[in-house]
Amino acid sequence: MEIKKTTNTEAMVLELTGRLDTVTSPGLQTALSEAIQSSDAVVLHFTGIEYVSSAGLRVLLQGQKIAQGAGKNMNLKNVSPEVMEVFDVTGFTGILTFI
Repeated sequence: MEIKKTTNTEAMVLELTGRLDTVTSPGLQTALSEAIQSSDAVVLHFTGIEYVSSAGLRVLLQGQKIAQGAGKNMNLKNVSPEVMEVFDVTGFTGILTFI
């Protein structure tokens, strides 16, 4: 998975490409932690994500909890229908914020 970081006036943007799985989730965990610490809002662009495993879901859940605990926002954007189905089945649509 590739992670491209950019900052705009509203948020730190992490543009993700590839698979979010056991191998790649530690990299997202690090990038997400850094983004939450350095910005009031984080947007994860999922346009290039084709697969999310349980390890990826765990990282997203941790990120959401850390962001909420710090009074910050974490949003997912441009999630494909296939990946959104994973979020629906696992109940993550009620936990994560999609824009």
